[in-house]
Amino acid sequence: MTTSPHPHANPDCRAVSELLSRVGDKWTVLIVKSLEGEACRFNELKREVGGISQQMLTRTLRTLERDGMVERIVHPTVPPSVEYRLTALGRSLAVPVMALADWTFAHLPQIHANRAAYDGAIDQAA
Repeated sequence: MTTSPHPHANPDCRAVSELLSRVGDKWTVLIVKSLEGEACRFNELKREVGGISQQMLTRTLRTLERDGMVERIVHPTVPPSVEYRLTALGRSLAVPVMALADWTFAHLPQIHANRAAYDGAIDQAA
């Protein structure tokens, strides 16, 4: 009898899992949402995302650039001006990201109410 390997042992599954972890990361989602409309400079993006450290923004932008979802544009000014914008691949990612963001905003009050009810029931049981 042969045992079936763990589903994540398949190289394709590992690749999909890695990519989903990256594009589903909260910082990636917020950066893609922020860049969906137009190109932004680093500090504009940092203000727009809110709560992200400079190091995490740099790391996430580099990863998105490496994956071909974000383009880094250096303008030949003194000092150099750098902007980030979504590539065609990044814009295609923005479609499900925006749908997820819309769903979140639409259901946030219900989720908060559910959490409060759940937490209240837990407190009463304790």
